[in-house]
Amino acid sequence: MARIRIVHTTEYTYHNPVGLLRHRLMLRPDDSHDLQLQHVTLAVDPQPSATHWKHDAFDNSICFLDWPEALRTTRLSIVSTLDLVHHPKGPPRPVYILDPAAELFPFSYAQNEIPDLARLTERQMPDPERKVDAWARRIVAAAGTDRTLKVLEAMTHAIQQEFRYGERFEQGTQTAAQTIEFGSGTCRDFAVLMMEALRSFGLATRFVTGYLYDDTTGTTRGGGATHAWCSVYLPGAGWVEYDPTNGLIAGANLIRVGMTRSADQALPISGGYVGSAADAAGLHVDVSVSAVPIDTVPATA
Repeated sequence: MARIRIVHTTEYTYHNPVGLLRHRLMLRPDDSHDLQLQHVTLAVDPQPSATHWKHDAFDNSICFLDWPEALRTTRLSIVSTLDLVHHPKGPPRPVYILDPAAELFPFSYAQNEIPDLARLTERQMPDPERKVDAWARRIVAAAGTDRTLKVLEAMTHAIQQEFRYGERFEQGTQTAAQTIEFGSGTCRDFAVLMMEALRSFGLATRFVTGYLYDDTTGTTRGGGATHAWCSVYLPGAGWVEYDPTNGLIAGANLIRVGMTRSADQALPISGGYVGSAADAAGLHVDVSVSAVPIDTVPATA
């Protein structure tokens, strides 16, 4: 268990005064059995004329910001501060109890679950040379077991060990096939690779965006806006989180903010401005995460 404080700062600058169009923010997690929000603040400059909190199609908490049409500015600052308690269940590698039909990999979902999971089992990206299929089958064969949890653990660690991690500030995500070809990627790319690899076997996966913390050193800082990983639906255990970038399993050290079908649906901040493309001067993003381990936190029923 840990008390977490997250300060996520995003600042846009412009060469000339521009108007601000509606912005969409995915920065606030929802309370759950393993995560309790204590305090949340959102500081925006220039101050919007309207702030709307909604839930999207995946039930993520979304904030919409609107400004007056006449407003012109050379700077937009958005600072999200979260104070929360995180108590993921079990040790770093808990033993889940799966439905008997899901204990061996690969497995099929029950008929009554297929309508709800179908879109989450579909491949999202082209793989004309079947590179993802070949990679996924090699990893599953190398696992040396057909126990579902062991196979997923092996795939998580294979991505961590086989691919080089590197920051990339350009917008967008590589296809899973590109990540295999390049041998490198970002956390978003690795999450997508694991999702597509498991979807090639018919498993339901979701893209997860959020934050990573380290409760041993106390503070983690990064220039990237958020961290990314994936979750897999396992009958009997529900949605289980896997972070192939760091080899983390079951949500340890991970604060999820949003869960979507594809990576492009999980942008922390999106929006536009009224002006020319040449008006954009720069974008600065900083995430500061501090974690203090605690022994006793009342669990949510």
